[in-house]
Amino acid sequence: MEKKKEKALKRPKDKKNPTKSPKPSQKGLNKFPIVGIGASAGGLEALELFFGNLRVECDMAFVVVQHLNPDRKGMMPELLQRITPLKVYQATDWLKVEANSIYVIPPNKSLSIEDGILHLSNPVEKRGLRLPIDFFFRSLAEDRQEKSIGVILSGMGSDGSLGVKAIKEKSGLVLVQDPETAKFDNMPLSAMKAVQADIVAPAEELPKKLIDFNNRVPADEELDQTNGIDRKNLDKIIFLLQQQSGHDFSHYKENTLFRRIDRRKGIHRLDRIDAYIRLLEENPEELDILFKELLIGVTSFFRDEPVWEKLKTMVLPELMKGASKDQVLRAWVPACSTGEEAYSLAILFTEAMEKLRKHKNLVLQIFATDINQEAIEKARKGFFSPNVSADVSPQRLKKFFKSETDGYQINPAIRDMVVFAPQNVIKDPPFTKLDLLLCRNMLIYMEPELQEKLIVLFNYSLKTDGVMILGTSETLGKHTDSFKELDSKLKIYQRTSTNSIRALVNFPSAFFRKKILISEKKKSPEVIENIQTLTDQVLLQRYAPASVLVNAKGDILYITGRTGNYLEPVAGKANWNIFAMARESLRFELPAAFQKASKNYEPLKLNHIRIETNNKILYVNLLVQRLDNPAALKDMIILVFTDVIEEIEKKDTKPLPIKGASGSGEEQNEFEMELQRSYEEIKNIREQMQISQEELQSTNEELQSTNEELQSTNEELTTSKEEMQSMNEELQTVNIELRSKVRDYVQADSDMKNLLNSTQIATLFLDKDLNIRRYTKEVTSLFKLRKTDIGRSFTDLVSDLEYPEIKGDAQKVLGTLIFVEKAIQTKDGRWFNVRIMPYRTNDDRIDGLVITFTNITKAKKLEIELKEANDELRKSKIS
Repeated sequence: MEKKKEKALKRPKDKKNPTKSPKPSQKGLNKFPIVGIGASAGGLEALELFFGNLRVECDMAFVVVQHLNPDRKGMMPELLQRITPLKVYQATDWLKVEANSIYVIPPNKSLSIEDGILHLSNPVEKRGLRLPIDFFFRSLAEDRQEKSIGVILSGMGSDGSLGVKAIKEKSGLVLVQDPETAKFDNMPLSAMKAVQADIVAPAEELPKKLIDFNNRVPADEELDQTNGIDRKNLDKIIFLLQQQSGHDFSHYKENTLFRRIDRRKGIHRLDRIDAYIRLLEENPEELDILFKELLIGVTSFFRDEPVWEKLKTMVLPELMKGASKDQVLRAWVPACSTGEEAYSLAILFTEAMEKLRKHKNLVLQIFATDINQEAIEKARKGFFSPNVSADVSPQRLKKFFKSETDGYQINPAIRDMVVFAPQNVIKDPPFTKLDLLLCRNMLIYMEPELQEKLIVLFNYSLKTDGVMILGTSETLGKHTDSFKELDSKLKIYQRTSTNSIRALVNFPSAFFRKKILISEKKKSPEVIENIQTLTDQVLLQRYAPASVLVNAKGDILYITGRTGNYLEPVAGKANWNIFAMARESLRFELPAAFQKASKNYEPLKLNHIRIETNNKILYVNLLVQRLDNPAALKDMIILVFTDVIEEIEKKDTKPLPIKGASGSGEEQNEFEMELQRSYEEIKNIREQMQISQEELQSTNEELQSTNEELQSTNEELTTSKEEMQSMNEELQTVNIELRSKVRDYVQADSDMKNLLNSTQIATLFLDKDLNIRRYTKEVTSLFKLRKTDIGRSFTDLVSDLEYPEIKGDAQKVLGTLIFVEKAIQTKDGRWFNVRIMPYRTNDDRIDGLVITFTNITKAKKLEIELKEANDELRKSKIS
């Protein structure tokens, strides 16, 4: 699966398409940060709050990756464009990312980024669990390194938790919406469990904190200049970390230290390093956070797949081939973090053993260590989020994991192969006689001096011909003679038999010593006991019969007297249950009597119970009673043992006559036969109980199988719920869009009404059938119109116009689409310029007529007066 995703990221340039941006130079690649925003259910509201509080001058680009219904067209770009002045684009293939822009993933696509250019690909998963946020965040971390920023908003599931790990590893920034403010808190909580989030705040506050941080983080050249100046302050911080955690970071790479410290300064909005040092001195919690930041505990299953493929096909088979039968191979995984790498090695070994099981019975013992105690505790649990399906194939998931409701549990067989332990590889004793050592991506964070010491240590720990695997960016330094290269590209080495390293380099001793608090010894007050209490204790211990107080389950709570003749500890783990500790003969009688006595408060007596000890035989009477008072002992059960006959030697085979029985041999034989029958009956009852237990076990297995099927169904329902939630969100988006359009239409309608009324021109809108569709209030001075007349034919209305051919002209305009304009007089002497025009829609369709009536009475009267004046003047000239 990961191979397909990696191939999707590598594409040839398309020189024919001029819109596709060329590959930018590495120099200008990291000029501005790119912010990846992951959201799912409830993410629309969070995105609106986020971008609604974002200003334009942020010098960052934003890429929104949301869980969308693959069968519906997304409307997210249009919705976001309404609330932000930034340009919003829907992501397309080979689109170059620009600052101060927002890019939105399209439906049914996987999005990645390489060299500042977006790439689209078809999802590898057809349906069900898709992880588009993890997929994009991982590519963003590789592309933008410390300039990568991940934001996790409201959503269901755990998508994004692996992606923020990758961003953290590259020294990027992680922001998470406060789960209490998120509509669905699953994704924010999963991200916070995966890494130490840098900023946790409500969605509307995240933009301001992000911009403040970006403005305070120094540029690369500024950071380089600061190293020499702040060395003393850096030493102070290292000393504080050493006091708090006991671990020395003086050999850590200075550039890495300064980047992590400057990031924490930016988060706290501090401009000076001495202010941050004061914060560390006053807040031990900040020291713990900085300590975790410096550890960079990021890992995943089968990370760098070519390395694991080489390990499976070459390294492990060679180790197994050289091993003897029943040999225990030893492996060490330092800096294991949460254990994914150690479990990956165990899975590969198990797969390789399936091919050699007929010939050898090898065992691999893996020692996985890390400096982070919390990471070790998580690794020991062996429980991982559903996102591991992106790194582990479905076949391996089914075979080596158990699917749970909210993740995957590693199988016990794989878990038993790994021993997790906290360890500081710099100062603690190493594991030795190793066949395999995996130390990947730990040395790159250390200075060359410390790298050299660790290579020496690893050489000492490995057997001759033992294999060491380093990270792809790590080297052996000057100790190339001590190892043989098996693969130079993947950094796989084998320890040579001729060892050039003669002595171990001295490592610093442990700095941290836990303070042992010695509490002052307080003299307990002497309690003066009265004679009655002392006498009662003597009577109970020496003269009273032995007794045992138990609860309803038979667990022993208190013992008086000597009970060694009746009870004995069982072998194995300590068990203080009366049924387990009772001697053999008593064990047969006790369960039935205990059950019967627990039903009421009446005492139950069993007489002449024969008990055999190591070399003695005795007879005892047993009283079993459920207690009614005192209140503190209510419903507890007491057992009182009273010896009937003194102990006799076991060698005397003749049993003593029972009180009340005759001494004849026949009666004695009869008693023995009755006793034998009782033993046989008990044996049969035991066999029936065993059969019932097996049936119950079989039923339990069936129930477990049914439970697994129900869990599988639950996962499918969860996936369907996620898709339904996505569809619901799409519908909400459409609803918002429709509401927005309705508001626009209402506004446009109001504008048009005000425009038409302000012109004071009577206007009449007709449909194709010459029915009234709309009119202005000035029309009522010409036609007898009311609101109820809308939909009627306008020719049915009484008009003051002396224009009987208006209907014919209207039909003519509909037929020819040529407007008609005439000056018409009314019955009361007014004049109107009547203009009949076709009504055209936005898509250029004829959907009726528009008739305007412009009052030209003044102009017409002036025209008549002028004509009359001209006529009079002409007559006067003639005369």
